[in-house]
Amino acid sequence: MSQSRSVPSPGAATTQRRARTALILGAVAATSAAGLAFEIALTRVFAITQFYHFAFLAVSLALLGFGASGSALSAFPRLGRGGPQRWAWLAVGQSLTIIGAYALTNALPFDSFAIAWDRRQVFYLLVYYLVLAVPFFFGGLVVAVLLTGGDAPDPIPSNWVYAASLAGSGVGAGIALGGLATLGGEATIALSAAVAMVGATAFASAEERRPWAGTAAITVLLLLAVTVPAPLAMKLSPYKDLNAALRYPGAEISTTRWDQGTRIDLVVSDGIRSLPALSLTYSGPLPRQDGITFNGDDLSPVPRLAPDSDEYALHVLSSLAFRLRPSARALVLEPRGGLDVAIALANGAGSVLAVEPHRDAVEMIRSSGPNPYDDPRVTVTFADPRTFVERSGDRFDVIDLALTAPYRPVSSGAYSLAESYLLTVEAFEQFLDRLAPGGIFTAARWAQLPPSEETRLLAIAVEALNNRGNDAPPAAIMLRSYAGAVLLVRPDGFSPSDVEQVDQFAQAERFDIVAAPFLDSTNRFNVLPDEQYSHLAAALLTTKDVETVYRTHEFDIAAPTDDRPFFGHFFTWSQASTVLDTLGRTWQPFGGAGYFVLLALLVISTLAALVLIAAPLVIRKSNGSRTPGSLRWWTVSYFGMLGIAFLFVEIPLIQQYILLLGRPTAAFAIVLFAILVASGAGSALSRRIPWRPGAVALTALALAYPFLIRGLTPWVLPAPTAVRIVAGAAMIFPLGFLMGIMFPWGLAHLERRASHLVPWAWAINGTVSVMSAAAAAILALAFGFSLVVQIGAAAYGLAALLSRPIRPVTLRHE
Repeated sequence: MSQSRSVPSPGAATTQRRARTALILGAVAATSAAGLAFEIALTRVFAITQFYHFAFLAVSLALLGFGASGSALSAFPRLGRGGPQRWAWLAVGQSLTIIGAYALTNALPFDSFAIAWDRRQVFYLLVYYLVLAVPFFFGGLVVAVLLTGGDAPDPIPSNWVYAASLAGSGVGAGIALGGLATLGGEATIALSAAVAMVGATAFASAEERRPWAGTAAITVLLLLAVTVPAPLAMKLSPYKDLNAALRYPGAEISTTRWDQGTRIDLVVSDGIRSLPALSLTYSGPLPRQDGITFNGDDLSPVPRLAPDSDEYALHVLSSLAFRLRPSARALVLEPRGGLDVAIALANGAGSVLAVEPHRDAVEMIRSSGPNPYDDPRVTVTFADPRTFVERSGDRFDVIDLALTAPYRPVSSGAYSLAESYLLTVEAFEQFLDRLAPGGIFTAARWAQLPPSEETRLLAIAVEALNNRGNDAPPAAIMLRSYAGAVLLVRPDGFSPSDVEQVDQFAQAERFDIVAAPFLDSTNRFNVLPDEQYSHLAAALLTTKDVETVYRTHEFDIAAPTDDRPFFGHFFTWSQASTVLDTLGRTWQPFGGAGYFVLLALLVISTLAALVLIAAPLVIRKSNGSRTPGSLRWWTVSYFGMLGIAFLFVEIPLIQQYILLLGRPTAAFAIVLFAILVASGAGSALSRRIPWRPGAVALTALALAYPFLIRGLTPWVLPAPTAVRIVAGAAMIFPLGFLMGIMFPWGLAHLERRASHLVPWAWAINGTVSVMSAAAAAILALAFGFSLVVQIGAAAYGLAALLSRPIRPVTLRHE
């Protein structure tokens, strides 16, 4: 029996084609959203399970996977054939490998501390790298296939495909940050897999197939996101503070929450004793403490106050500022567990304003027992401390920058890449501006040998005082114990009465004076055979050429700035031989310098880029394919420049918006969302914008943007958070829009000359971006973000020179 099928009218056929196009573009957006959400989730998971510098590995994995997808498609064009049904299977592969790759790597016994002497760890790291790149390979292959048109009878313009990919990635940033804030890292990975399955279902729907299987898979993945089964539960490094605390008998995690992408754990234990720089003369009772960790590390003590249990707080080094200013109106910045709040109260502070960025941390502490935050003299404000100080017009007698990090040997270099905008010259200038007349700013750090972080703290204060026009020698005091150091700064200079009290306190508690006006009694109690602290302090306070002091010290102790905010980066090239000599002989991650992680990543990514760029040419040449050499060189140069430029401009923008928005996680999300969505709009409209004039305008705007943002930030900063978010996104949009036109115009040129090079261009852009991510971090550590964005603008300028005089056209797609 035969059946006749009705032929749709021209109008209905056009409607069907448009609906099909919308489904395909929606599927592209979904797979791209899944890829970026997975990438962001991995950055947080790596930072929690391992250490901070592993976050760069996630970015490298994503870009490597994208680049490899282009290389594979360029070498084997048949991979893209099969229409929406094939594309749906690629999206299914992305979804399943997101879960599978994460579960596999989570089960591996990788130990970053042992990598220098245990060859198995190198193998595990290689497995990490290759397995986790697979989901990005599938996601990148979806986009690469659609950019070439696939073998669909009705291909979609490449600029539309690229626009959908960019816009979807922007949405993925929002998905990731929302998931991390409400569900956690493991759940966000499952959520990313569900989003990829949405893309597969959309592709299947475009093929007019019933998407029951896709719908069922989405449901299962969402259940995984809610329940988080054991194979997906994060396994933290045994060297993390959280695991160390849990090894004490009876210790347990009381509560776990996620706040702004940060995992917070409250540990109840009888074994926590953390009182930094407690005087060795004190023999009284110690308070019971719990602990609170952030991303599994940085354990902060939580004093469980009881009547008459605060005598210890009179004998810690951090109490000095409050002793000098009894009944002070105090501001405590980032108190975390609340130890500095307890110290301020015990030393007679009249009122304490605690500014803590993590609301959930304080709520967890308050709901679990007695704590300093419940004292009636304490007010808690939940905000980024730097942003609060910039926006506040209040004045304080004491401003205390709390010590939030446990002791770490600086030679390990494990936190070299962690930026801090509380420990920069500009931040200290703002803190000093908020002091009342005669007020004192105080901050504590660990005393290291050779001198490093405590000396860098003083260097920041000296440069801040000099920038404000204050005389540094009479305005700075530093004391040390056997393991800690405290800095006090009074911009108008300490009075003789202040100095006398400091001397009495130091003698009574057996603390050593490192620097103080009119006092020269150093190295009396915690005696060192080669006491360098006071000599370095004297040099910083008295010399007019601090750069010479910085250059001659074995560690980098130069004062960090907002442009180079890496307080924990002490590496200098003079240490390289020592690091290499001790490789595998010391109990330190990666042989002693986190800086080498980036260098190794740059070398590996460069080699991978060369292979992935060259391999398709070799394979196609063996198959008899020929392309003019000049066009190949143009493709490498143009798309390579774009791979450098995009990240070199994007990364500094994220850093600048941390200051504007106050919250690093929110800044990361807003910048990515705004740049990618704006770039998507630019891609969609790129064929209507002249190529070379647009490229020239982009180059000029990229150079000007850092200055524009710095100029506008003081005007926007006093506004409410919602206004700052909208204003920040609006400021980014013009730059992001122009960034989005460059790649589609390059593809348009190749489509006219040699369309088979389109997937190769995708490969070049992705693989060079792998190198760019590592190179941008290295340059920012050494020279600051300003140089990074200037190089990015220069790369766009070179791309502008390579642009071709193609007339803008409007490609119709009915």
